[in-house]
Amino acid sequence: MLTPQGISLAEMPSPPSDSSNPPQVRRATPGDAANVARLLHDFQAEYDEPSPGLEMLEERYSDLIRNKEMIVLLVGEGPDGFAQLRFRPWVYSAGLHSYLEELYVVPDLRGNGLGRALLEAAMDTARAEGAEQMELGTSEDDEAARKLYESAGFINREGGPDGPVMFFYEREL
Repeated sequence: MLTPQGISLAEMPSPPSDSSNPPQVRRATPGDAANVARLLHDFQAEYDEPSPGLEMLEERYSDLIRNKEMIVLLVGEGPDGFAQLRFRPWVYSAGLHSYLEELYVVPDLRGNGLGRALLEAAMDTARAEGAEQMELGTSEDDEAARKLYESAGFINREGGPDGPVMFFYEREL
């Protein structure tokens, strides 16, 4: 069972335009913090969400990546998109639980398979880290993201495809 949790994406799930040359995804290093900060800042601006600013984001990404508190994956030369993963121990087994915290592709490059490449790389990375479960979330009206996630086997129904819809709640503390 998967519970959606706070992610937004406006990426159509389509294959790369040239399947002989799929998008390359790589793991970010602390030196990539400025690029990741720019992508997240742009993501937040696109969806009218607050951002603490590029300087703060760069500092946080540098620290979190360096201290191995999160894994960030980058796609494209720009880079053109990113996925952000976190892990925690899981009570249901000895394996880890993964959370795909963010997945974003720059608007002009959507529909070229970059989101799918990031999602598949995120799942592969989570498995390699010992995770047995992945959660993610998106908004109800982000149909492109929902299609991408559902095409990769994610569900938002309790107990299986015919179960009741699961909800995600959040609030500031």
